[in-house]
Parts: sequence; C-alpha cells; structure tokens
Amino acid sequence: MSDAFVVVIPARYSSSRLPGKPLQAIAGKPMIEHVWRQASRSAAARVVVATDDERILQACEGFGAEALLTSPAHNSGTDRLAEVAERLGLADDAIVVNVQGDEPLIPPTVIDQVAANLAANPQAAIATLAEPLDGVESLFNPNVVKVLSDARGMALTFSRAPLPWARDHFADDRTSLPEGVPYRRHIGIYAYRARLLRAFVAWGPCWLEDTERLEQLRALWHGERIHVADAIEPPPAGVDTPEDLARVRRLLEH
Repeated sequence: MSDAFVVVIPARYSSSRLPGKPLQAIAGKPMIEHVWRQASRSAAARVVVATDDERILQACEGFGAEALLTSPAHNSGTDRLAEVAERLGLADDAIVVNVQGDEPLIPPTVIDQVAANLAANPQAAIATLAEPLDGVESLFNPNVVKVLSDARGMALTFSRAPLPWARDHFADDRTSLPEGVPYRRHIGIYAYRARLLRAFVAWGPCWLEDTERLEQLRALWHGERIHVADAIEPPPAGVDTPEDLARVRRLLEH
C-alpha cells in the first residue's frame, strides 16, 4: 500500500462562539488560508478544503486552494470527509487526514506523523495522537479528552472522565497525579482509511458516542481499531473563541 495520503480540511461557516470563523483575518489572510498553507507543507499528495459555504469556497479559490462545496446537512466533519472521499473516488485503503479548519498553527510534521502511523499499522482503521497530561486540573477537566491505549498502541477508550481512576491515590488526595500512571490527553487530529469513513457514516451515532459527545467512540463501538501515539510536536491550541483568535493574531502578526 502506498504511503501517499490526502488532507481534507472541513471548514464550516457557522460557529456559535465565532461566526464566520474560517474567514477571520490573521496577518492579512483568512484563517483557512493559514491552515491550508500549513497542510500544504506536509507530504500530502493533495490538500482539499471541504466547506458548506459559498463564501469560504470563493475565498479558497482566491488563494489557489482546491475546495469542494459539500452538503450543509452534515452533522460532523467526519460526515463531510466521507462525502469528499466519495467524490474524489478514493480507494478503500486510501489514507485521509482530517485537519481542522480552525488550526492555523498546525505543524506539518504532525500531519505527516499521523498518516505514517496509519500506513504502518494495517490492522488499524484510524490513527490519532496524544500527549502527556500535565496536571490534576486537566485530568478532572471534562473539556480535556483522555485516552487509554493498550500495549500495542491501540486505543482502549476515550473519555471526558478522569481515566484511569487511581482508586487508592484519589481516595486520599485529589490535588496531585499518582506517580507512575501515564495519563494522556487526546489530540484531535485523525488519519482514516477511506473504507472506514464510508462505514462510519452508514453506522450512524451510537449511545456511547452520544453520551460522551466523542465521535471516535463510534469506531471503537463497532470493533474498529484506533492507533494512538504521542505527537512528536504537540500542536498549539486551535481557534474556538475571540480570545483564541486574538492570541493567534499576536503570534502571526509580529
């Protein structure tokens, strides 16, 4: 199987906290252009923006990106990826990396890493990344997704709960992490085999995914394997709020 891969960047116009987020200007360019340029520095054979909005499509065409106008009915970025995989006619074993449209600082090395990890692990349908969790506040924060993996680097589960639960340690002390427990935070970048994207959409959501509000649990629920490795270069936080946007503007405009 070839190690070539395609990057797809889902980019929705609507955002409750930051409307029109992909088109917000950073250093004189729309945010989606920064994401596309970072992805284009990876080893991807092709980089495609998948959007539900004509304004984003026109902006992408203006700076030379390949872009597709996808259905506005999709509930998730993964649904949008599946449509793109179909429209591009990708083979079942083709690798598709999902790069979020609100990560203008995404390191190209991380994109290459997650694609290479999936190519090197044919038993996995998905690959993703993690990093060591830095403290007890993060462990108990439901907005920080925790991941547990087995001895072969395959995910056991993902959760917003503090997993694994150190029974003896937390019975006495919830102000520190127990020694010797490799707590890890999930980093939301994924590489998929195209066949998984097709199956994922056909399955529809499962109760576990709906309960945790974590889409990747759908794949585990159906017995698919997800490879997890620590990122060689943990990516900076993406843009979800006006405060995030201001932070990234400070970084890129100086």
